[in-house]
Amino acid sequence: MRPIKILALSTAAFFATIAGTAWAADDSKEPNRDDDVIVTGTLTEQVAGTKTATPLIETPQPITIVDEATYRAQGAINISDTVRYTAGITASAYGRDTRVDSFVIRGIDALQFRDGMRDIFSFYASIASDPYNFSRVEIVRGPASVLFGQGSIGGLVNLVSKTPEFETRGEISATYGSFDRKEVMADVNGVLAEGLAARIVARVRDADTFIDNVPDDRVMISPSLRWQPSAGTDITLLGLYQEDDSGSTSQFLPIVGTLLPNGNNPRLSRTLFVGKPGHDRYDGRLLQGTAIVNQQLGDDVRLSLKARYIDSDLSYFTHYTNVYSDLADPTNVDFPKQPYLDPARRTIGLYSDDSLARLNVFSTDNNVQFKFNTGAEVEHLLLAGVDYSWNRVTKRSGFGYEVIDIYDIDRDALTIPVIGPVAAVESQKQLGFYVQDQVRFWDRVSVVLGARRDRVTNPAAATAEATTFRAGIIGEIGAGLSPFFSYTESFQPIAGTTTGGSPFKPQTGTQYEAGVKWQPDAATLVTVTGFHIKEANRPIADSANPLGQIQSGQLTTKGIELEATRALPGNYDLSVNYGYNKLTNRNASAFDYLPRHNASVWGTKTMPIGADMALRVGAGVRYTGKSSSNSAVWTITTKAYTLVDALAELTWDKYRLSVNATNLFDNEFYASCLARGDCFIGAPRNVMVTLAYRF
Repeated sequence: MRPIKILALSTAAFFATIAGTAWAADDSKEPNRDDDVIVTGTLTEQVAGTKTATPLIETPQPITIVDEATYRAQGAINISDTVRYTAGITASAYGRDTRVDSFVIRGIDALQFRDGMRDIFSFYASIASDPYNFSRVEIVRGPASVLFGQGSIGGLVNLVSKTPEFETRGEISATYGSFDRKEVMADVNGVLAEGLAARIVARVRDADTFIDNVPDDRVMISPSLRWQPSAGTDITLLGLYQEDDSGSTSQFLPIVGTLLPNGNNPRLSRTLFVGKPGHDRYDGRLLQGTAIVNQQLGDDVRLSLKARYIDSDLSYFTHYTNVYSDLADPTNVDFPKQPYLDPARRTIGLYSDDSLARLNVFSTDNNVQFKFNTGAEVEHLLLAGVDYSWNRVTKRSGFGYEVIDIYDIDRDALTIPVIGPVAAVESQKQLGFYVQDQVRFWDRVSVVLGARRDRVTNPAAATAEATTFRAGIIGEIGAGLSPFFSYTESFQPIAGTTTGGSPFKPQTGTQYEAGVKWQPDAATLVTVTGFHIKEANRPIADSANPLGQIQSGQLTTKGIELEATRALPGNYDLSVNYGYNKLTNRNASAFDYLPRHNASVWGTKTMPIGADMALRVGAGVRYTGKSSSNSAVWTITTKAYTLVDALAELTWDKYRLSVNATNLFDNEFYASCLARGDCFIGAPRNVMVTLAYRF
């Protein structure tokens, strides 16, 4: 409970500071603070929640915007890291993963979007996005499928690409860090002609990871072009080439030998690699092309057109231990689920799984906005649109099985499976029509009403159709307080089949939410909210076959969240976040629990040193509560953990020297351990030193 007490004290201090300074902001004698910096974008307009540029204080939904400067200061090295100081999110629920980014929002897996269109389809068919390629990350908490179609029931994460601006500037930086991390990055923006600008964002990385024999190499180049032929026309073209040569930091180690003792044998090393060096890999090549057109048609009508094509190739070769079979007597209290095959508890089954995947995606989202009034004090922003997506995933696979001594692996002797010639194909098409009306009364009360109709076709399943709705209201009642209430529905088709071979039914959900936003001044935003989600048809692990999945029936999630940011006098910036969610499921024995509590505090202080030099220091504390996973054999509890991150940054003239440390005290922990039999190691301390030059 100590981390919760720390959070409570920090929260009390946060509100006490606001109380002591907010009233002073109205004093005419208070000096201007032109040098204040807001560390997060939570006080700006958002797009992901409404698909329109709407201030957060007028949106009846909790939305967080984290800009690049913030997640860079917090030492983010992947997209999951960018959201770890956000209320209601469990980032990297299964530890650091070089293969994919994962987000659990309100206890439910969230989808990832890029520039408002879904970015990730299927499993292990593409490589992870690069945070350096984005200007900000928008987190929508709660269902979002009324606007985004296949939106997650718990929420979504929208990545906003860096696009050209009409000024010439740039930055080049070099980083060296833990695990021999070496990388060079560049972000260069220039004006080519009047109304024409270009930008290129690039990263080249050569790095190892905390897992033996798992690299994390990357080449990423993203050129973009922006053309404004007239005042009302804005056309942006974005390209992306990315190549990753990596592996899997998720080694799926057995619980007995990691979380639980294994007789007289030592604990398995957190750097342990169970695969075949030179063979196990997660190598991918990604190509993307995106076009965005915004056309202003007079003062009150705006047309927005977007389209993207994705082509991805991936080679995923891996080994993982057989921790899924029930090999021991369940009456053995100490080891009711024993994965080892010998009395010495050293030999264990090892699967090999090689796959080649090809992913192709086309998506487009087109809408028109109308502004009009239906009275002197009633303003409307009407949005109507249509979106379409098509995706196709082709996979060829090969499998193998053998027995190893996990404490003395003969890696040269490990076998390599033969990839079969027959490809498994998944494809899906979705067409959606949506409409939304944002009504502003007396410049004080905002109402949002929305509806959507979806049609999804999948060769492996029957055509699915659904209509979803949303409604919300928020209004200022004085002193910067704006209570809100909302109702939202969601619909998410799911590719694949259950263990029994039946196609998955679409996942559906409803949410009721009520809360209050407090913005006493321009430097502060506090959001407190409570929610209740009912969800049906979530895929979960099959207790009778842990490698398969069933659908869960009805799941209920209830929770509360607190998110607060404040720019304080003296160049201090502070954010405090807390989330609690409780999940219940009718099929509890097959449901893997997530932590109920997540909390974080992040703060920075900037100190001028002379005319052209400044020192910024920062620190953060992240707390993740314990979690439990249940099966018919046992209940596994993963302990709570608290991690500390730190920043020291010196800027002078056009240079920046920064040192980032995550998990500063090198806390050994498990991100999660599942009752099916495996544990996921938490990432150890990571330190990075970066030297950057701006021009």
